[in-house]
Amino acid sequence: MATDAPPPESSTDQRPAQPTTEAFLETQHSADFAELRRSHRSFAFPLTVGFVAWYLLYVLLSSYAGDFMGTKVVANFNVAFVFGLAQFATTFLIAWFYSRHATRKLDPQAAAIKSRMEADA
Repeated sequence: MATDAPPPESSTDQRPAQPTTEAFLETQHSADFAELRRSHRSFAFPLTVGFVAWYLLYVLLSSYAGDFMGTKVVANFNVAFVFGLAQFATTFLIAWFYSRHATRKLDPQAAAIKSRMEADA
């Protein structure tokens, strides 16, 4: 098949060299990578725990506090409906906060680690 042919010898491949397994292991044990993991975990874990607790509160209130959840708030909208919409709003807010956090902290740290690995390769 024509697609199985090797690339021409005169091609100028501008891809960076691939790091070795040892370079990946060295990077994994570096202080910079530990800081990247710490930045990610210190943001993601508390938000995950908070959201799961908030969701479980919604489920438990729906199951065991029917009178409270059935309380009308405005027109035909009750507390359960408002809490349900708040679940969606919370999901989008967490995604937005994480996107901002990743752009400001995680991406620059990861880019620095990547560029160092590619330069060393």
